[in-house]
Amino acid sequence: MNTVKSWFGKTQFYILVIIICYCVVVACTNPAFATVQNAFDIVRSSAVMMILAMGVLIVLISGGIDVSFAIVAVFSAYASIMMIRSTGADHIVVAFLVAIGVGALLGLFNAVVIHFFRLPTFITTLGTQSMFIGLMAVMLGTEVINTPQMPSCFVAFGKAQLVTAQLENGQQYGLSVFIIPVVIIVFLTWFILQRTTIGRSIVAVGNSQEAAKRAGYSLLKTHLFIYILVGVFAAVAGVIYVSEVAWASPLTNNLVGGTELLTIAAVVIGGAKLSGGEGSVFGAVLGVLLIRLFNTTLIFLGLTTSWNQLFTGIVLLGCIIVTSLHTRRTRKKLLLFDE
Repeated sequence: MNTVKSWFGKTQFYILVIIICYCVVVACTNPAFATVQNAFDIVRSSAVMMILAMGVLIVLISGGIDVSFAIVAVFSAYASIMMIRSTGADHIVVAFLVAIGVGALLGLFNAVVIHFFRLPTFITTLGTQSMFIGLMAVMLGTEVINTPQMPSCFVAFGKAQLVTAQLENGQQYGLSVFIIPVVIIVFLTWFILQRTTIGRSIVAVGNSQEAAKRAGYSLLKTHLFIYILVGVFAAVAGVIYVSEVAWASPLTNNLVGGTELLTIAAVVIGGAKLSGGEGSVFGAVLGVLLIRLFNTTLIFLGLTTSWNQLFTGIVLLGCIIVTSLHTRRTRKKLLLFDE
């Protein structure tokens, strides 16, 4: 009973209730929504944002805000495509390894600049975002890669399914293999934050860098770990994204421009504080699912995609207001306690 009561005070519980109620409303409005095929489609469409959200969660808990992760994803995936095309090593494992290497290097650069120059994370990553876009164009070119030019390993990975089923009309559908890297990264993020020393240092740095240093945590090691890991997660998401759409461009990519805000919104909706020190893997997962539900179910409600931005903005603003009020109350209690 105490366990049940404890959930009533958690943001995750309320989001879960909202998701369930929203699904019921949509299913009642349009029964075509309540199908296994549609559930599989939502899982597939959530994969990229889910992985990106894990990186964003770690950064937010540490007290930072990274807005360069989307371009890191594009850079890493595009680099792996160009390498495979030039060497002929057409295998998805090679694609992931190359992308992860590039993502880790870009994350390392972010970490070094943020740590040694003591710059605000938002401004720093906003600057490196533009720098990475230019660097990608200079180093890799500006060729738009369509499906015919895409290495076959990306196309095959995008079509691969973990399990398949067949509709009455003979049409096949299945659960995408994208679920495998998603589950691995979500579990890895949970394990790092809950079961490791570096996870405790991330939370400590998010609460107070000075207190974290006094507690014996290394800010340099923590920053390096955070931003390299974010780069790795972004790289994995980038490979999944280009596999899904079978298209890539270093200049105009749908992954950049809006994805950053939606992903940060999902994590904040899930209970992460913009001020740092608090966040939940389960909450981030629910936040992503909520936003993806808004995006994919509008057609069942007969609404335009503009409503998705409206709903997301309202929910995000509400979460920020609640977080701000909670922070003020906490400060007042501390002041009263000191007196």
